[in-house]
Amino acid sequence: MSAPLSRNTLFLLGALLVLAFCLRLYRVGTYSIYFDEKSTLLISQSVALEGSNQRDVFGKPYFTPAEFWKPKTINDFIDANIRGDIGNSPAYYAVVWLWLKIFGLSDASLRMPSVIFSTLTVWLLFIFVRRHLQPGSRMGGSGSVGFSSLNSSSVDTLALLSAAVATIEPFFVSFSHVARNYSMSFFLTLLATHLFLLILERVRSPHLSRIEGPSLMLLYLAYGSIFVLALLSHYLTITVFLCHGLYALLYLRTGRAWLMLGTVAALGLGIVSLWFIFGGGKYTFYILEDQKNFYRNLALSNPTGNGYGLILPATLPNITRRAIPIFSDLLIVTNGLGNQLLGLRNSLPALGLGLAATVLMHRYYSFSKPPIWVCVAFPILLLAGLPFYTVTPIRLLVLSGAFPFIYLIGRFITDNTNANQKQVTTLLLLLTFIPTLFLLFMAWRSGHTYGITQRYSGFSFPYVCILVAMGLYQLPKIKRWFSLPIIAVLCIQAFHIIQLLGSIYADGPDKYPSFDKPRIANPFWTSAQRIKELYTPGDTVLYPNKERPIMSEKNDRTYSPVTLIDAQTVNIYLPKDAQYIQRVDPNEPDRIVLVKGNSGEKITIFDFQGHTYRYGD
Repeated sequence: MSAPLSRNTLFLLGALLVLAFCLRLYRVGTYSIYFDEKSTLLISQSVALEGSNQRDVFGKPYFTPAEFWKPKTINDFIDANIRGDIGNSPAYYAVVWLWLKIFGLSDASLRMPSVIFSTLTVWLLFIFVRRHLQPGSRMGGSGSVGFSSLNSSSVDTLALLSAAVATIEPFFVSFSHVARNYSMSFFLTLLATHLFLLILERVRSPHLSRIEGPSLMLLYLAYGSIFVLALLSHYLTITVFLCHGLYALLYLRTGRAWLMLGTVAALGLGIVSLWFIFGGGKYTFYILEDQKNFYRNLALSNPTGNGYGLILPATLPNITRRAIPIFSDLLIVTNGLGNQLLGLRNSLPALGLGLAATVLMHRYYSFSKPPIWVCVAFPILLLAGLPFYTVTPIRLLVLSGAFPFIYLIGRFITDNTNANQKQVTTLLLLLTFIPTLFLLFMAWRSGHTYGITQRYSGFSFPYVCILVAMGLYQLPKIKRWFSLPIIAVLCIQAFHIIQLLGSIYADGPDKYPSFDKPRIANPFWTSAQRIKELYTPGDTVLYPNKERPIMSEKNDRTYSPVTLIDAQTVNIYLPKDAQYIQRVDPNEPDRIVLVKGNSGEKITIFDFQGHTYRYGD
């Protein structure tokens, strides 16, 4: 049983949670929604992209907001989910629908579930570390095996450090500003891993069920429920449960537990399969096949000028080039070093110097009084490349310093953990690498690199935060001639993280959801407000007709000869009982226009200027 939290620990945890919430809430509604978020908004209201379930609304010359907002059914939701997100994430869209129904519609409200789930991830990470790396952990067998220098106070420190890293992790902050399923799926998969380890703990120590916590059967039920919710929040969460299975293969030796976990998995997959048979998942694989062919053709014919970013054929060198930044950004201490790693002329010397410094630290790690030259050589090795690097020398210094820090993570595991805690660490490592490796494998199978992106393997980040916390915990315990240079490098990297957070708040182009220029406030919401202000009976609202590419005949092709997404998105923000006369102008690609009925005057409500203000369309 975990020891009670001290007052200081409670205070620090509370402060971290407040900071995490504030970092995620700041400017959450400042910038316009982009295409993926439009899909979230439309699906949550059971509005199918391009109106496949609104033929009676858009299939005639004119329509009104009241017609647009006619009551929807579960079949409308399914159709909207298929059209807007290949049937993925119905659990998330249900959460968004409920949230908006209670708290109303605005960009901040739309993104608020992501803020909350991201903040809860910080809290759950603290709980996770404190529970599963405690000295009395039963994860490895019937008792605590081997020596561990981690006492309850040390584990609390490690848990706080893990939560602190997650609090400022730019990836988490960035995606808390995005109305998509990612923050929810990160939280659910961490919760599933927590429940999985609790199950194994009960299996190996049955007497715990009589002492503390929920019963084993209740844990199986909770794990199965989260398994279903996670898969229905994002299909790629399956990679986390793959890691659970690999871990069980390595360490679980109880036949009854295997039977129960197998039953839970079978029942969970059976429930999810109903969505694939009768719900929005029935066209998922068909649409994925169309998208695979679409992007592969772009990779072969137009890899750079296609409008979707850099899409390369899935050769081993291309996959490697795309994977390096993904792996480097997993650790906050190597965040942003992907470009440096791709430039071999400078990165190889930086890596060599970092490796040499790490070997030196390993050789004299336990010496209380090493030779004087060692104390001098360690920082010199890290600094030696600065006069010779031809680009970004300070970033390459950080690259060199990352090697000794990663070594400290290994030292923490070997020096401070017993056999049981090392097994938990094995699971952390599986969860760190398997999701991204799965992405690389799928890219190779698909023939293009479009899907190699950080958000699709973001389930790894909570576990990487724990590994980083291990290195931070170890840092003050080593001799200062090693620790001080590493601390200096971490301070340089901290400045980079602060700059990156600033760029996220300024909607800069650095990474994650990025745009060439900062987005303006939501033009669809602004347009709706102007229409409400200026419209009088007899007026007509004209919406633009901007051609959209057809990636999948099943998913993208509809009955309408004109595109409807601009009209749909504006109508989301109009009063549900309004009788405004509206139509789509087939000859106007960019402007929303209000035509005054008494004079014929045309007032431009908004000009999207092609893709400039449509953001991702």
